[in-house]
Amino acid sequence: GKCQTGQQFTKSHCNKKLIGARWYSRGVDQDDLKDEYLSARDFNGHGTHTASTAAGVLVRNVSFNGLASGDARGGAPHARLAVYKVCWGTGGCFDAAVLKAIDDAIHDGVDVLSLSLGSLDNENGQGTLFAVSKGITIVFAGGNDGPSPQTVSASVPWIINVAASTLDRSFPTVLNFDNGLKIVGQAMFYDINNSTSRTLVQGGSCNQEDLKNVDVTGKMVLCYSPNEVSTAFPSVGYSFALTNALAAGAGGVIYTEYPTDLLYAVIDICHGIPCVFVDIEAASKISNINSTVKVSLTRTVVGDEVWAPMVVSFSSRGPSHSFPSVIKPDVAAPGANILAAVGDSYAFESGTSMACPHISGIATLLKAAHPDWSPAAIRSAIVTTAMTTNRYGEPILANGVPRKVADPFDYGGGVVDPNRAVDPGLVYDVHPKDYLKFFNCTLAPDSQCDALTSPLYYLNVPSIAIPDLRTTQQVLRTVTNVGNVDATYKAIVEPPSGAKIVVEPSVLVFNAKKKKNNFKVTFTAIRKVQGQYSFGSLTWVDGKGHSVRIPIAVRTVIYDNYSDVS
Repeated sequence: GKCQTGQQFTKSHCNKKLIGARWYSRGVDQDDLKDEYLSARDFNGHGTHTASTAAGVLVRNVSFNGLASGDARGGAPHARLAVYKVCWGTGGCFDAAVLKAIDDAIHDGVDVLSLSLGSLDNENGQGTLFAVSKGITIVFAGGNDGPSPQTVSASVPWIINVAASTLDRSFPTVLNFDNGLKIVGQAMFYDINNSTSRTLVQGGSCNQEDLKNVDVTGKMVLCYSPNEVSTAFPSVGYSFALTNALAAGAGGVIYTEYPTDLLYAVIDICHGIPCVFVDIEAASKISNINSTVKVSLTRTVVGDEVWAPMVVSFSSRGPSHSFPSVIKPDVAAPGANILAAVGDSYAFESGTSMACPHISGIATLLKAAHPDWSPAAIRSAIVTTAMTTNRYGEPILANGVPRKVADPFDYGGGVVDPNRAVDPGLVYDVHPKDYLKFFNCTLAPDSQCDALTSPLYYLNVPSIAIPDLRTTQQVLRTVTNVGNVDATYKAIVEPPSGAKIVVEPSVLVFNAKKKKNNFKVTFTAIRKVQGQYSFGSLTWVDGKGHSVRIPIAVRTVIYDNYSDVS
């Protein structure tokens, strides 16, 4: 590649780890370039955070003011890194720059592209196909607009779209009231000088009007208005409430919320002042107390006592409104309160931008372990081996309002399990030319076009989504054996409610001469109804440790273009 110089970035900044650096400012509004480095140098920390998550080397004794202490490293610490700066200031990431950077990355010979960009429209999504046709695996952040449905971005079928999940790590913080009551909230409170007893006062919703008639100076303010508990992402509720209370002179804040998985955000607002998140049940108890309260320093708890993983509330959800015949997101990975490099230190960030490089690192390891695997094979290995239950066999949950059991529109195949992905047994492979059959030949010369455009659920991806099942629909799939040469797999079907599924053949036999097998899946609607999506799965098992599972989503319909509103 190229080591492009610029402001505070010279050729000496490239080395055997950072082997390429480019930046793209043409066409960017001048206001977005203000206070920025006109170079590949990171300004706001986002690029450094994601890069270190994907490929950072091992660094010992890392923490944020003592929180989450331990050793830090990226998913693929021996991988080399090339960076392409396409995002500037607060204006976001610019389409022309993104496409030019992808084109340069193709010519630079990268193996994996990690795109924590926030959004990708369909036109630019199709532009990524040329990179995939060159054997480059593309991993994309699914977006932070959850838990609302149909918010997932970057839903073209040849990329890996990543949702965000939690880690088995939490930050319990004890509120000690002088009446003996102890309530545990969540915080990132580390300044012992601020751990003093404070008088508790009621701040309502902590808007400026509610705080106007309350003396909060030096006191602990409870922000609790039962009818105004924050649910959305970005959650402006907590930001406004904390900012208002601290601006009014509060010595600390207890903020009430549903789980938003945005704990890290209090750091930049509270700056060492105790700001503690509690749920409605806890807030209801606190609201009836006349007391003083002392906040203990936050502890870091890791392991079995933390219910994890869960899909985070802000992670964008399917189905894709652009391509409902492909399940998106594909898979989930850690994206809440992730500690990674920022500037010359380490900091917490949350978002599908943080989940994306986890998968990018894993895809890089898979490419190193299996150099002949295509991007589709790598995606298949990740999706078909993902977890749908935790280590105790309990179903993975999805945060939202209300919290629920996660389904494929929350996390695709599940939460990534990298150790299983390296040996998936079978893969659903796709030749890049096969994608062209599904996009009206807009991406290929006429000589490569198939005049008949097929429904997307015919594409050999590791999932099946049928958004328009009327009576009966047949879908074909092909699996390639990448495990033991001689193997026999049996089908296990979990049909979605409202549909019957038949798999033919239900047994697949592989040997040295038979490395691929085709099978047919027939879906039959049980009743004629303008229905809702329901979910199931198809799993191929060999009885020797391989379990190759794909998610299924089916919606029965009577009429086309029927709006699901009431």
